[in-house]
Amino acid sequence: MLDAVRAELGEHGYDGLTVDAVAARSGVHRATVYRRWGDVGGLLADVLDAAGDDGWQPPDTGSLAGDLAALNHEIQAAMTAEPPVMAALIAASFRSAQADAAQRRLWADRYARCEVIVDRAIGHGELPAGTRARPLLVASTAPVYHHLVLLRLPPDPALPDQAARTAALAARHGAFTDR
Repeated sequence: MLDAVRAELGEHGYDGLTVDAVAARSGVHRATVYRRWGDVGGLLADVLDAAGDDGWQPPDTGSLAGDLAALNHEIQAAMTAEPPVMAALIAASFRSAQADAAQRRLWADRYARCEVIVDRAIGHGELPAGTRARPLLVASTAPVYHHLVLLRLPPDPALPDQAARTAALAARHGAFTDR
């Protein structure tokens, strides 16, 4: 069922996503979909919740800048994949309260998983103790999202590395500590 939702979302976007199309693609009666998920928002929420159960772990390249760059490359690849499921899910979260809540849960999970990047860097002496993970991670990844989602530009192969280096440099100088 969730594969059918992702396929329909990727092919037709949020506006073209219907319970009937998902039911037809998955080979179940539409009443089954309505009974279990209620509406498109319920389907999207389950797709997003399932993404949190994927076993994904953040990269471990041996350096803060390397880990952040690898993370940024993963984000850029996911945001530009065809069909554009990730972009469609982000867009859908603005139109469905259930998808919005599920997306917030997913982002909270991803940021929590990525805290290990900062913990490792502190342990290796690359960052000062007390560096706050979430602001550093946002500073590193935001330029990629801004470039792709807000400016709607084609991927820039150099941007993931440059944004990671910039955030790592700022972090090394205490930009993300409370002092």
